[in-house]
Amino acid sequence: MNKTARFLSIAAVAAFASFGAQADEADASQFATKFETSRTRAEVMAEAATVPQTSGAIPVGSRALVYTSTADRSAVNAQAVDALRTGKISSGEIGSL
Repeated sequence: MNKTARFLSIAAVAAFASFGAQADEADASQFATKFETSRTRAEVMAEAATVPQTSGAIPVGSRALVYTSTADRSAVNAQAVDALRTGKISSGEIGSL
């Protein structure tokens, strides 16, 4: 039984490995599509030239907003010390308290 199980497992591995051998060309030519266009090369180039004018180099989601604070540094520090003393914020490495 041990030889039969081993033979069947080797046959199964060989069967699964043979599925990968059914690949197509390495240059992905099976995905190439043929299409007809009605636009001229000059029209496409003119449209491509307008893209840098309408978009920036920085993605919109990556822009950092500028915020000018009106709070005084010593007032913020005093509020933080008071919140720490009253237990409103945690201290140290344990943040669950």
